[in-house]
Amino acid sequence: MSAPNKNYDPVAVTALEPAEVQRATTAALDAIAAAKTLDELKEARLAHYADRAPLFLARAEIGALPPEAKADAGRRVGAAINSVKDALRVRQEQLERMRDEQVLVTERVDVTLPYDRQLAGARHPVGMLADKLADVFVAMGYEVAEGPEVEAEWYNFDALNIPPDHPAREMQDTLFVAPANSGMVLRTHTSPVQIRSLLTRPLPLYVVSPGKVYRNEALDATHLPVFYQIEGLAVDEGLTMADMRGAIQAFVDALFGAGLRTRLRPDYFPFTEPSADVSMECHVCRGESVKAGADPCRTCRSMGWIEIAGCGMVNPRVLVACGIDPDRYSGFAFGLGVERALMIAHGINEIRDTYDGDVRFSRAFGTEI
Repeated sequence: MSAPNKNYDPVAVTALEPAEVQRATTAALDAIAAAKTLDELKEARLAHYADRAPLFLARAEIGALPPEAKADAGRRVGAAINSVKDALRVRQEQLERMRDEQVLVTERVDVTLPYDRQLAGARHPVGMLADKLADVFVAMGYEVAEGPEVEAEWYNFDALNIPPDHPAREMQDTLFVAPANSGMVLRTHTSPVQIRSLLTRPLPLYVVSPGKVYRNEALDATHLPVFYQIEGLAVDEGLTMADMRGAIQAFVDALFGAGLRTRLRPDYFPFTEPSADVSMECHVCRGESVKAGADPCRTCRSMGWIEIAGCGMVNPRVLVACGIDPDRYSGFAFGLGVERALMIAHGINEIRDTYDGDVRFSRAFGTEI
């Protein structure tokens, strides 16, 4: 910017000439009127109403004029800038009004359309099956019992006759809660709920305990590090394995339908004695696939039987740990994985399908409340 000069000729400042100011004003007003959108109006504003715009550059030269010329030049340039400012404001209001009117047309919502066109979701089949199995035993007089998922080692192991040197306590199976000496684990089965029930509920006792359990296992087609179990416990005077067999048969009938045979084979669990695994007759081939010339069965691999659960009579040491007289009371317990029962019942080959979160998988099982 030039310094003030009393001998300066105003004609020499071209930007301040009336014709030049009028030309810059006309160009600005034409650009504003030609803007069809708010973005185009923004470009016009930056070109004609900003620090580097012609009218603003001309205003910056006013200080170089002689005192007698400054007033006239200031009035002319100021009026031009104000006219551009007013034109911008008016056009801004027009374009915003046009935009809002267009939104009302293009984004209009027809409130008369059906409101429930969105497909309904579905309960998870694992949760539905766990509730169904619990209901079977509730109908037989059992109570549903629950307990914490972060459990003390005494409830998870010691009270269940699992000694400190048992392999199940090692890191390959159990997830310990830090620090290492906290004595707390993520429960590896729902059996601790049975111990808590024995300690807090009066006898006779009939409880079923569904819930989430944790194992340090690799994820594959048949194993999960987090899965659901359901276990049952009955403690009363005079209970025998015949009573246990009847309860298991009721479970099989409820899940797969009546008419399937079950069998018990010797097994070992620290908290039951004697112990057994439960197998049922294949619900697909009904054992026919084992016969010569019969079609193979993918469900039971042509063995005719499917292993579904573990069971046994409650070990007297467990009863003693809970303050119960084993000479007076006896009991039985059984347990199974809910996901495995779901796979068997519906022919699912990949257990990971149950937790992939695909709603199409859940919807295939229908909806229940």
